[in-house]
Amino acid sequence: MVNPIIEESWKKILWDQFQMHYFAELKKFLVEEKKKYQIFPPGSMIFRAFNSTPFDDVKVVILGQDPYHGEGQACGLSFSVQDGVAIPKSLQNIFKELHDDVNFSIPKSGNLQKWANQGVLLLNATLTVRAHSAGSHQKHGWESFTDCVIQRLSELREGIIFILWGNYAIDKQRLIDESKHYVLKAPHPSPLSASRGFFGCKHFSKTNEILTSLGKQPIDWQL
Repeated sequence: MVNPIIEESWKKILWDQFQMHYFAELKKFLVEEKKKYQIFPPGSMIFRAFNSTPFDDVKVVILGQDPYHGEGQACGLSFSVQDGVAIPKSLQNIFKELHDDVNFSIPKSGNLQKWANQGVLLLNATLTVRAHSAGSHQKHGWESFTDCVIQRLSELREGIIFILWGNYAIDKQRLIDESKHYVLKAPHPSPLSASRGFFGCKHFSKTNEILTSLGKQPIDWQL
């Protein structure tokens, strides 16, 4: 039986997934990978997004694809890096859009823990990656798990804002009941696509407008 260390509300919501064959196979795959390769993020951080933002506290979901695969970058929160780690290009572009949208002061750190503490679930579709090998842990079970996360939020909660950047994230729109949730879509913030509509999307101010209209505390985006 797989019994991961994950925040209790999420463990309850996702318990059936941890008992499924695909999750046992995923765990077996990760054990084998760790024998041969360095895996990111460290084991204690794999479920950090869930441990930072309990199920009933989720107000916003920002969906990423893979953890960063460079040394010391991945930290269990999508797009985030630890204090002292150089800010990746996609996150630099997120900060630029924040600056233009809500007069955000560009910080020296790319640590987004403060957002997670306010109810922003920073979820990657794949929760691990082999060092220096982008996409190496895709299609081994993580996507089944994180698709279920999105579906459970959609089914059991109301009024969540799902922020989907890039085609991979936008494909997850099919899992969301838009009669009771909100979806904001734009191109990915990577240098390859940010200028095609990510810049100027104003997703941060739009998110806070929706939260305010729902009587919820807006997100303080400033780090």
